[in-house]
Amino acid sequence: MKEYTIDELRQKAERYCVIAERCFSDVRQKLQQWGGTPEVIDEVLVLLQKEHYIDELRYSKAFVRDKYRFNKWGRVKISQMLSCKNIPQENIDAALAEIDEQAYLDGLRVLLSAKSRSVTARDSYDFRVKLIRFAVGKGYTIDEIKRCMENEDADEFP
Repeated sequence: MKEYTIDELRQKAERYCVIAERCFSDVRQKLQQWGGTPEVIDEVLVLLQKEHYIDELRYSKAFVRDKYRFNKWGRVKISQMLSCKNIPQENIDAALAEIDEQAYLDGLRVLLSAKSRSVTARDSYDFRVKLIRFAVGKGYTIDEIKRCMENEDADEFP
């Protein structure tokens, strides 16, 4: 493996951060793959933060927007994934607060409605359990799921 100088690692990390929003753990992992020592990695991370290549609040907001909009994830799953990346809880909370509650529930309704068309079940209980299990796996809470299912037509969610 080629050994890089601190300036080369910094430049590689800058290019890596310019491509997409990154958090400290993502950049740290890349720097380790490139062969950086722990001292060099810490120094590069400080420089990147100082030059605003890395901002964990900005990263958290972008992550929440993308996972909510494109992957249709709920708050629970988004929060867990950000926690796995060692994002501070106050950044997670601030990013999740930007989700509009009505749009969030409308999105869950659409998700449940789409899934209900492909679910096969023996009876209405089995049908509801399968839908709930699906939505919980997507990161929605039981209360949110029940609220959406109760507000819909009885025909759609028996």
